[in-house]
Amino acid sequence: MRIDDAVVLDLHGVTDKNAFINRCVRTLPLPVWFGRNWDALADCLADMREPMAIVVTGWHAYAEAEPDDWAIAQEVFSAAARASSAGLAVLLSLGGDLAHLEDRTSAPSPGSDDQPASPRAPGVGQ
Repeated sequence: MRIDDAVVLDLHGVTDKNAFINRCVRTLPLPVWFGRNWDALADCLADMREPMAIVVTGWHAYAEAEPDDWAIAQEVFSAAARASSAGLAVLLSLGGDLAHLEDRTSAPSPGSDDQPASPRAPGVGQ
């Protein structure tokens, strides 16, 4: 797992649990049977078959609007990371532009040894 392969969970505009769960469904590779609750999110993240890094951006408004739910979300991420056998890392962005992490089809920089990234298949829950 490399940070370059991270899934960016952008929470800009999210101010309640329902919107948070909906954003997770659209962004994360959750199964179609995902139960749309905290326990189901923890279980699904812990059961991922491949290593995954999630970078959570734009979370400040949600944390301010719903501090109790944000605390639960953090515990869900933490519990899932501890329980994951494949390897799960959840990183909270404190600021800055991470748009470059979302663009997987761009060509490498001139003079770079990097190979062009292959497009990734969308997750089941998207």
